Amino acid sequence: MSPSARPAESLVLTFVGPDRPGLVNLIAEAVARHGGNWLESRLANLAGAFAGVVLVEVSSAARAGLISSLAQLEQEGLRITIASGQETAALPGTHLRLELVAHDRPGIVRDVTQTLTRLGVNIEDFSSALESAPFTGETLFKAQLQLSLPADVPEPSVRAALERLAHELMVDIKTPEPA
Repeated sequence: MSPSARPAESLVLTFVGPDRPGLVNLIAEAVARHGGNWLESRLANLAGAFAGVVLVEVSSAARAGLISSLAQLEQEGLRITIASGQETAALPGTHLRLELVAHDRPGIVRDVTQTLTRLGVNIEDFSSALESAPFTGETLFKAQLQLSLPADVPEPSVRAALERLAHELMVDIKTPEPA
């Protein structure tokens, strides 16, 4: 059986370690050494720690070797966890891209996610950052979310529910471009 014909497995790697040059390469080298394919990732420096989530695909035969190689990276200061990935069917309903801007305050992420949960909305992707507002210098919370709405939740209901959280919360909803 050729290597490309062997069954492949998806692995989700999460890692964190003190930021320094070469951390991503350590993981990429281990994946490549075992014939793995780096499919997707989200990586960021957060308060001096470098953290990431990576989806890789590796043959069933090479899985154990890759896991062993990744475990050895703890000697390099990386904490890595590995979970088996699985194919999931796309949830039915509407997919939206949501952009939020508000004055930063404790609990804003909890309030936004709680509101979405009450509506039955699934968060597929979430990224956020703090930025300085032009002219005033106030701290703004900005977030981008990719959402999957249940069939019975119309887009205007999501906007209205989020805007009720605070009068200064600006909500911009974008419908994804057709594929």
